Parts: sequence; structure tokens; C-alpha cells
Amino acid sequence: MQAESTYSELPYTNETLKRIHKPRITRKSKTEKTGWIVLAFVTLLVLYVLVTNPNFEWGTVAQYFFGFPILKGLLLTIILTFVSMALGTIIGLGLAILKTMEIRPISILVDFYLTFFRGTPILVQLIFWFNIAVLFPELYLGIPFTDIGWDINVNKIMSPIVAAIIGLSLNEGAYTAENIRGGFLSVSRGQLEAADSLGFSEWSKMSQIIIPQSLPAIVPATGNRLIGMFKETTLVSVLGVAELLQTVQLIYARNYEVIPLLIVACLWYLIITVALSYPQKKLEEKYSKHKNSAGKVSNATQGLKTR
Repeated sequence: MQAESTYSELPYTNETLKRIHKPRITRKSKTEKTGWIVLAFVTLLVLYVLVTNPNFEWGTVAQYFFGFPILKGLLLTIILTFVSMALGTIIGLGLAILKTMEIRPISILVDFYLTFFRGTPILVQLIFWFNIAVLFPELYLGIPFTDIGWDINVNKIMSPIVAAIIGLSLNEGAYTAENIRGGFLSVSRGQLEAADSLGFSEWSKMSQIIIPQSLPAIVPATGNRLIGMFKETTLVSVLGVAELLQTVQLIYARNYEVIPLLIVACLWYLIITVALSYPQKKLEEKYSKHKNSAGKVSNATQGLKTR
């Protein structure tokens, strides 16, 4: 007796497949309808308060929203975010790779780094780096066994912006290292054993197998950290860095328009956060498709090539 064809072997046409995968139309429940009514009521109430309360001073908000000092502070905030995030990602990648080596002395040093920077508040770290010249007023960098060297005045080079970048980058490196290490652990051991059997070097195994296949786990967390970094830049205002929040504070210290200017800052933070969320979503969708519907690995992550 001839065996029956399985579901996957049936000769479905494209039209039939479209009908099979067509989403079902479900009726809205009473609970969902009630939720929509409550949402509409709350939305109208919030809009009413925003429009009718004169203390929001929307005219003042519009006046300062595109003001040159505000845009200059916003630009500095964006620069701090991307520079610190880039340096933090490089530091985190290096720490994650060192951690996977399973060399005991190196693992102890990496664990100490992660424990220190994740266990202390970032605000304290920023203040510490800004005042590092108290411990090391001068440094000497030179080539060993030669007379070639340079004297560095730490107090002169440790400006508020430099201290902010150092503090944010080192702190971000600790969190990114854990995110990347978690992504590395998501790669199946079978892939690594196959690479070893094919004679892959450690670098080839890391660059062509571990990192590409761990991206679906790393990208969402890194995107969240980027958005978090953008908001964490508000902390550098304590160092006197004229980023967005510090600029707003300087303005309302003169004209006493506290609420309107804080609204300006909140709106810009919200706009940039939404703008960063969109490419993050697209990257997540891209890397989440590392397997197709048939369970085959896509070109971005498939195949082990012999060397």
C-alpha cells in the first residue's frame, strides 16, 4: 500500500497557500470594546487638560523649541550618545571575547571590571573621572628603556566633555559585554564542535560563526542600550556639559519659565527616542529572519566552509 503523502508534500498552489495562511477574522469581545471606550475617554481628557490649562504656556514652548541654544545642546547630546555607545560597544566586545577564552586570570580581571562598573552608580563614576586629577595630577607616557616620553597634565585634558565620554563609555562597556556574552551563549555547541572538526581557527570561529549567529540576540539588547544611553546623557549636566538638559536649565534659570522649557526637553527626548526605535525595530526584524519557514538557515548565518 502506497504511503500517504505528508502535509508538506501536497501540491498546493500559491492561491491555496494564501488562503491557508490568511489571518482569521475574530470579533472584538466586550472587554476590548470597553477598553477602547476607556482609552478614548482618557485621551480626550488629557487633550482637554493640555489645551485648556494656560500654565503649560505652549507659546513659550514653540518659541524655544527650535532655538539655537536648544538645538546646539541637542546636537551635543546626540554626539555624546553615539561616541560613547561606539566606544562602549568596542570595549564590551573585547571584554566578551576575553571572557569566552576561559583563561582564569583574564576572567578574574574581566569579572572585576564588570562588577565595579555595574555595581556603582554611573553618576558617581562621572564625578570620579572628572576629579581624577586629584589622584593623578600628572602622568608620564613613554617607551620603556628609552628617553622618548610625554608629560600629560591630567587636570588640563580632563575637561567635562572628556570626563563624560570616558565615564559613559566605560560604564556602557560593562553592560554591553554581558549582552554580547549572552548572545555568544545562544549559539549551539554543535555549531562550535562542527567548526572545530573542520579545522576553524579561533578567530574564524568567532568572526564567521559565533558573532553572526548571535546577532539576533545581541541587536535588540544593544538597541535598547542605545536608547538608554541617549537618556543617560542627562547625568553629564552635573559636570557642566552644555547638553540638552543643562542648556534648558541655564535658560530657565534666567527667565524662570521652568515648565515650558522642561516640556521642550521632554519633547526632544521623546522625538529622538522614537526616531531611534524605528531602525532598531527594522534590525530586529532583519536578524530575526535568520531561519526561513522551512527551518533552513539563511545566507547570513548558514554553512560551515572548510579551510
